[in-house]
Amino acid sequence: MLISQIANADGTLSVVVREGSEAAMVKDAASTYALAQEAISSGRSLRAVIAAHGLGAAVDLQNLAAQGRLALPITHPDPAHMHLTGTGLTHLGSAATRDAMHAKLGEAETLTDSMKMFRMGLEGGRPAAGEVGVQPEWFYKGNGHSAVAPGAALTSPGFALDGGEEPELAGIYLIGPDGTPFRLGWALANEFSDHVTERINYLFLAHSKLREASFGPEILIGDLPADLRGSSRIIRNGAVIFDKPFLSGEANMSHTMANLEHHHFKYDLFRQPGDLHVHMFGTATLSFADGLKPQDGDIFEIEAADFGLPLRNSLTTAPALTGAVVVQQL
Repeated sequence: MLISQIANADGTLSVVVREGSEAAMVKDAASTYALAQEAISSGRSLRAVIAAHGLGAAVDLQNLAAQGRLALPITHPDPAHMHLTGTGLTHLGSAATRDAMHAKLGEAETLTDSMKMFRMGLEGGRPAAGEVGVQPEWFYKGNGHSAVAPGAALTSPGFALDGGEEPELAGIYLIGPDGTPFRLGWALANEFSDHVTERINYLFLAHSKLREASFGPEILIGDLPADLRGSSRIIRNGAVIFDKPFLSGEANMSHTMANLEHHHFKYDLFRQPGDLHVHMFGTATLSFADGLKPQDGDIFEIEAADFGLPLRNSLTTAPALTGAVVVQQL
């Protein structure tokens, strides 16, 4: 099952679910968030709640996407209570990249901090069920104010040195009244970042990640494929200038999802009742690695068959800052 939201002319949202090619409105559903809250409070699955509501009119999601009416598949009524976060150095990458990394793992005295972190994941990122493995690299991207709807533009700040795509998988979570994290499902995500700033010095990673991000258009409700295969493209003036596969799922990762989830939700801060979390799990495919610099107007397109419609966002850049931000004294 896939679930999404569409924006109505009056500012409200409608929830859409589909199985295969058949998509229809969920009756009397104010939002995906409201359905998830109902599921938690009633002790039922999200599927069961949707079934109880029933389905209404059929919709054409492709046509709605063309009209620019796709909203984020879930939002929080208060954007400050929606957290965008992620983990890095979690994916094995292509066979060639993997072999190159493994060849360096024996040279402990020459390993960079990134390679040391990657090795830690290989050695301790897949603990037995119920046990705790090594913690991953972790970063914060922002709150719901940084979340951009599918089809909308990702805006690079005027001070940024780069604005590049990161095709990733995201877990979508809602925190229950007692602090228990509940996973709604999984979505494609563009973990948009400034790779030039990050390359200057790895200690600039935190700055490079404080950017907008997009996810969706649909959330996959149910089990995640262990071997997820998709494509990441950049389209410029109607022509594809970058097109590479990206791999995700546990078969292509050095950590289990359970281990990555534990190391995010072990913090009390991230188990506040009612909060919404979009946690991105990393990637091994970047156009930046191929020396490509995205330009304003480029369209990022990320797709994987299991996740329905592709995630598309254009790139734009905010005006440059004209001076320092001045703090006023009260």
